[in-house]
Parts: sequence; C-alpha cells; structure tokens
Amino acid sequence: MQKKYIPFLVVSLILFVDQASKLLVKTQMYLGEYFYVFGKYFQIYFIENNGMAFGYEFAGDYGKLFLTLFRLGAVGFIGFYIYRLLQKAETTRGAIVSMSLIMAGAFGNIIDSVFYGVFFGYERLFHGRVVDMLYFPLWEGFLPDWVPFMGGEYFIFFRPVFNVADAAISTGVLMILVFQKKFFPADTAKEAVLKD
Repeated sequence: MQKKYIPFLVVSLILFVDQASKLLVKTQMYLGEYFYVFGKYFQIYFIENNGMAFGYEFAGDYGKLFLTLFRLGAVGFIGFYIYRLLQKAETTRGAIVSMSLIMAGAFGNIIDSVFYGVFFGYERLFHGRVVDMLYFPLWEGFLPDWVPFMGGEYFIFFRPVFNVADAAISTGVLMILVFQKKFFPADTAKEAVLKD
C-alpha cells in the first residue's frame, strides 16, 4: 500500500469504530450502566466526561470550550504535519501510522465535544460530553503501608474509563516514544551531527 493512503485508512477505521461504539453505548445503555466482558477485569461501563482523556476535567464551562478549540487546532496541525511527512521519501510507515492514530483519536473526541450536545439535546454546540466505556480494573485492594504517599489506601489499577479515541491517541504517542529513532531516522541523524 502506498504511504499516501495510510492516513485516510487509519483515520477512517478508528473514527468508524470509535463513533459506532459510542453511539451504541449512548443509545442502548443508561448513564452508569455496566456489564462484564471478561469477568470483572474488562467491563463496558457507560460514563460521560466534560474534559480531557480518561475523565480529567479542565476549568469548567470556558475550559470545555477552550479544550474543544484546542483539539480543533491540534487536529489541523497534525493533519499538516502528516502532509509534510508524506512529502519526504525517508518517512517510515510507522511514523505515518502513529501520527494518524493521534489525529484520529483527537478527531473522534472532537465529534463528541462539538456535536453530541446538540444531537442528543442536552447542551449547545461545542459543549458536548465525551462518551467513555472501556474499563479495565485489573487489580484493586489496599496498598501496603510501606508504599510512599498512598500506603494503606484503597487503590484500583487501572481506574480510568476511556474510549477507542483515547486508546488511539495513547497508542500513537507510545509508538513514537518507543520507536522514535526508527520512525524519524533523519531527525536522529541531525541530532547526532549537532552533538559532534
């Protein structure tokens, strides 16, 4: 497959799975409803959040608008960056896939933030809530007293509830962190020359 088709394919696939899963959960479950997929370790747990990935929030109503506008700007920047990567012969497929995952994830959550409030009739444009549903409480219990800062407290790993878009962003970022030298060999070579 030619590199120029990768962003379209990745973004389309992630957006389809992300929005299909969100609409299915939003229309077939009530807020707070959950069911087990693989025992208690993987659950579909319907929540909505006003803010960033994994349920974190940012400065109330104006923060919500700022975050949505920031996401729009970020998607535009990432799209331009992917376009620039496609112009370079040395750009690897891995670099394009990782950046496309980040763009798809950001765009998936933008759709919720911009349109869901109006579409589902609970808020105005740009103030929708992001649908989350993937929950993996792999371990829960009281931490030993010797654990710094949190010893003796009840703890759940992994506590955040997230969605396919969040997973795509996290996967794209992780791919870049792990394979940076392989994905961006020209940048790595420039750094080596500058150090010498």
